Amino acid sequence: MIATANRIVHKPYVWGGGHQRWWTHGYDCSGAVGFALHGGGLLETTMVSGQLAYWGLGGLGRWITVYANAEHVYMVVAGLRFDTRGDPPGVSGPRWHAERVDPRRFAARHPTGL
Repeated sequence: MIATANRIVHKPYVWGGGHQRWWTHGYDCSGAVGFALHGGGLLETTMVSGQLAYWGLGGLGRWITVYANAEHVYMVVAGLRFDTRGDPPGVSGPRWHAERVDPRRFAARHPTGL
């Protein structure tokens, strides 16, 4: 899953990107998270952020936690945040971030066993 996410780190943010097909020229938040989960064998079909708020099991995962609400989704994998927000000026798209964000407005979900 991490290697799959790394394949799209330099792709730009594109609203709706990653929902028509897995491999595309750019990704939105749910397209990026879905692409990474799909690469790890954890998601078969693309979902928007509101759907990911109900995906998997509720609560924090041991290694992977997906934070989702009706407007946005990001995930934390082994302590790093994979997100399309928080990029430096002039940069867009999915990236790994060391900084944490306030998860209070998000549902925390995780895959079984992870």
